[in-house]
Amino acid sequence: EVQLVESGGGLVETGGSLRLSCVVHGLTFDDYAIGWFRQAPGKEREGVSCFSRSDGTTFYRDSVRGRFIISSDETKNTVYLQMNNLEPEDTAVYYCIAHAVFCTISEPDVDYWGQGTQVTVSS
Repeated sequence: EVQLVESGGGLVETGGSLRLSCVVHGLTFDDYAIGWFRQAPGKEREGVSCFSRSDGTTFYRDSVRGRFIISSDETKNTVYLQMNNLEPEDTAVYYCIAHAVFCTISEPDVDYWGQGTQVTVSS
């Protein structure tokens, strides 16, 4: 059974940092790109970051590039999203996602979703 289990969300002040974790069950990093989407109140889900071991690509959306870092620890089957210099606009539910082989920022293409973790950045 495939499961993506997120943790690490919370409330932080502007300029603060959080690290999200996603423990991946039932998938291998060789076969699936792992990443993060987010959904802010009243907005559509959007791709935030992703990495694909298969083709060596890493993706960041423009608004988080330079502030967020995606990484993995394959010994723990875990993907991390280090979020620095957080802004109120980063407030959203963050979802860990998996897509076969390549990264995607298209919501309909995502194969698996985690349950989400809330990130709130106060101004």
